[in-house]
Amino acid sequence: MRLRALLDTDALGLRLLGGEDELDRTVRGVMTTDLRDPSRYLSGGELVLTGLAWRRDAEDSDAFVRILVQAGVAALAAGEAELGDVPDDLVLACARNRLPLFAVHESVAFATITEHVVRQVSGERAGDLAAVVDRHRRMMTSGPAGGGPDVVLDLLGSDLDLRAWVLSPTGRLIAGSKTTGPALPADMCAKLAAEHLAAARTGRRGPHRLTLGSTTYSLFPVRSSGRAPQASRDVRETVLSDWLLAVEADAGDWPEERLDLLQGVTQLISVERDRRDAARTVRRRLAQEVLELVQTGAAPAEIAARLRVAAPVLLPGLGAAPHWQVVVARVEWDGGDIEGGAVAQSLLEEILVDPLSAGPEHSDRLAVAHTGDEAIALVPLPAVSTEHDGSEAGILADVLLESVRDPLAAGLDDDGRVTLGVSAAVHSAEGLRGALEEARHARRVAAARPGRVCAAGHQELASHVLLLPFVPDDVRRAFTARLLDPLRDYDRRHRAELIPTLEAFLDCDGSWTRCATRLHLHVNTLRYRVGRIEQLTSRDLSRLEDKLDFFLALRMS
Repeated sequence: MRLRALLDTDALGLRLLGGEDELDRTVRGVMTTDLRDPSRYLSGGELVLTGLAWRRDAEDSDAFVRILVQAGVAALAAGEAELGDVPDDLVLACARNRLPLFAVHESVAFATITEHVVRQVSGERAGDLAAVVDRHRRMMTSGPAGGGPDVVLDLLGSDLDLRAWVLSPTGRLIAGSKTTGPALPADMCAKLAAEHLAAARTGRRGPHRLTLGSTTYSLFPVRSSGRAPQASRDVRETVLSDWLLAVEADAGDWPEERLDLLQGVTQLISVERDRRDAARTVRRRLAQEVLELVQTGAAPAEIAARLRVAAPVLLPGLGAAPHWQVVVARVEWDGGDIEGGAVAQSLLEEILVDPLSAGPEHSDRLAVAHTGDEAIALVPLPAVSTEHDGSEAGILADVLLESVRDPLAAGLDDDGRVTLGVSAAVHSAEGLRGALEEARHARRVAAARPGRVCAAGHQELASHVLLLPFVPDDVRRAFTARLLDPLRDYDRRHRAELIPTLEAFLDCDGSWTRCATRLHLHVNTLRYRVGRIEQLTSRDLSRLEDKLDFFLALRMS
């Protein structure tokens, strides 16, 4: 802002005492001081406010003014509350050194002037920064990233003195300003993410504000730039996959111009988010192809060939074929009317990254596919060591969710669940089918536990799951045909969906209410179908042995 604008604001109570020819100087900040030598705290362009407590005699005025001029300040404003009129020696010293001088009426607090100048200067900087953000957005949209979100966060820090960070929904640091101090601690990131997810579930409009200790943060959602407006969607479809922008400031009293600027920053970051999602397309496709081969019973040689293609993409420069682990995740909401596969895929890509790592590079090693409500990760391990107890190291289910449990629970609220299962590491194509079976069954073990966020590992599995992959194919076919062929034939003739009903009934642990809700059926209709299953197979689904036989048949089919 210009010095001239200060005189045009009557509420500031400023009276010009000298320097009329210098009123087009630019004010870049404001400082209040009564030090004899405040030069160490001046950077140039300030309006200096003083109560004149430094002045003992006339000689002090000339020395004080010379210090201000050498520091490059824009002007001096002296208060009249202490001495009444501003001393003539100060007026003369300012005139000799061509330093504009204002008198501040005793009824006006320095804080009023400071607040006005800061607001005006900040607004002008915001306008300049908005133009930079817009240019950067166009550059990122049309070509290379040009530095990514870190560049814009650095601009927020240098031009608006705003510390800001981009966080994942689990609280992992994606990007942060390098010019405004150290990064946020991991526990602070998790608290901010949890507050953001909890606020999003309530439907409150952002930015959401949170005070931790003496610091207030404003949280802005970062959504996909190609996504339909949030108002037209169920928030549960995206709440566990959206990033957020955390700003160390209280946006509650910000002017619309600054809020619009921060919304522009979130749109800019969303462009980078979309670019990173697009970069995962190849890895996702690799995972989908491998898993389709595994699930359709393809020859091990064909699966091994596909793994040889995947390994260099996921672990560049790796000489030998890696070990692999399979992780299965499901996101389920009460009512069962929202497919959770895509969110589970995005969430699994996030959860499997070390929560203490920053940036996207670690997620480049993950290949995750999804189908229906299930996401399946194919995780390469460059080397598998053996722990002291003889078990192989790798992804451990019991620590997988430790750092992300609180944010996820906040996003799931009281109507959602996240369950994960982790397989043992395998070193060949022949072992992948067994690993997938392990991970799926481990997830079922996790689902049987209380809590919104649960995981289980292969160490917790019953022995029969470990044996299933090694059952000869002819035995598999005979066993499954005896139990399931009558149901398949009946489904083909009557479109009765007995097989899906059986799968859902077992998956709900025999709960009539939960199963009916999942299938959108009346309980009486479900009882009729289960009765038909028992009639066709001569089995009793209230008996544990028969439930186990059906479970094994479905797993081996």
